[in-house]
Amino acid sequence: MRPRAVFDCMVFLQAAARKTGPAAACWQLAKTGAIELFLSPAASAEVKDVLTRPRTQRQFPDLTPAAVDAYVSEVNAHSTPLIDVPSVFRVERDPKDSLYVNLAVAANANYLISRDKDLLDLMQDESFRQRFPNLTILDPVAFLREMAKSSQEPPAPDVEPEAHAD
Repeated sequence: MRPRAVFDCMVFLQAAARKTGPAAACWQLAKTGAIELFLSPAASAEVKDVLTRPRTQRQFPDLTPAAVDAYVSEVNAHSTPLIDVPSVFRVERDPKDSLYVNLAVAANANYLISRDKDLLDLMQDESFRQRFPNLTILDPVAFLREMAKSSQEPPAPDVEPEAHAD
């Protein structure tokens, strides 16, 4: 089974803005189907909003409105949509981040990929870990390491070894 993942908005921004960075490598895993990426309408709208902000477009001139539209369409095409995402958790330090935790929980995701300290710090919160034991929040570099490590595990044999008579 493919790992299930959710990217926060900044991972999408970094992937769109820097084609060779760690976030772009994470995005490539989704595009190739190595991971199953989940997206809600609210997350998609936030991605488009952030990518089209004047400040973002000044900082990254290649993110023209046409390029953003194409990228968001591609993101939607390579993501599994989740329309109904219940609110089951609130990130107290930054409630806007709750969107991504709730999406990850609704998707039964293994990973939430973010560089946001408010989200990453949840991994140090024992009550969060107990409540969501199957969800790991990692930054893009740590996620890529995790994916590389898991892909290096030897494949399970297809058949049992034959017994030899002595």
